[in-house]
Amino acid sequence: MPREEWPEKGELVVCTVRKLKTFGVFASLDEYGNKEGFIHISEVSTGWVKHLRDYVREGQKIVCKVLDVDQRRGHIDLSLKAVKENQKKERIKAWKNEKKALKWLSLAVPESEIPEIEAKLVDAYDGLYDAFQQILKSGKRVLTELGIADELADKIHAVAIANVKPPQVNITGYVELKCPLPNGVEIIKEALMKAKEVAKDCIECSYVGAPRYRIRITAPSYKEAESVLAKAANTAIEIVTKNDGYGKFYRTLR
Repeated sequence: MPREEWPEKGELVVCTVRKLKTFGVFASLDEYGNKEGFIHISEVSTGWVKHLRDYVREGQKIVCKVLDVDQRRGHIDLSLKAVKENQKKERIKAWKNEKKALKWLSLAVPESEIPEIEAKLVDAYDGLYDAFQQILKSGKRVLTELGIADELADKIHAVAIANVKPPQVNITGYVELKCPLPNGVEIIKEALMKAKEVAKDCIECSYVGAPRYRIRITAPSYKEAESVLAKAANTAIEIVTKNDGYGKFYRTLR
């Protein structure tokens, strides 16, 4: 739900462009009850701006940095040029995730109870989307510990299971495997198969070029991915070296 409080100085906010004037841009802050902010023409771009329409248009979603807030006057100064491209992408992604999570909540909770439940989850997890990810990970106790009734907790938990995708990261490493024995090729194949067994369903092995093989790991976190990658690589190397072969692990190709 739109927040009634005011943004903080330095905060990145999602806005909708409303009006273009010769001296700047008026935009509404989507997450703050559509409070109006102003972007002076000097804060639109780092270079000289001749025509504002070359940079923004009415109805466009933009990400701005809050320069100043005067609650007494109801005035918010914004900057478009102070936001880097990667910051814009991350902020828009987070905003879309929050909208998505609010939709999920509406599937499980009566409309009249949404503000109260949303407030509890946001206060506990700094965001509704993060709260849903935690519900998926830890179960409905996340909800009951916040005083949410069992029946409602069951419904929200079911929505989380049906809609939330666990976060995933991908990392890649390489192993160099050599075996001089007559059946060396079969031993290397066995080594890679054992590596897959260790990593279960989160590994993909592929041939790079003799004698190197690529190992790609998918896991919920970088820490877990690195651990699985190391175990898989060590398993393959151990099997090859036990058969008079040679093995070495590379985090990146040289």
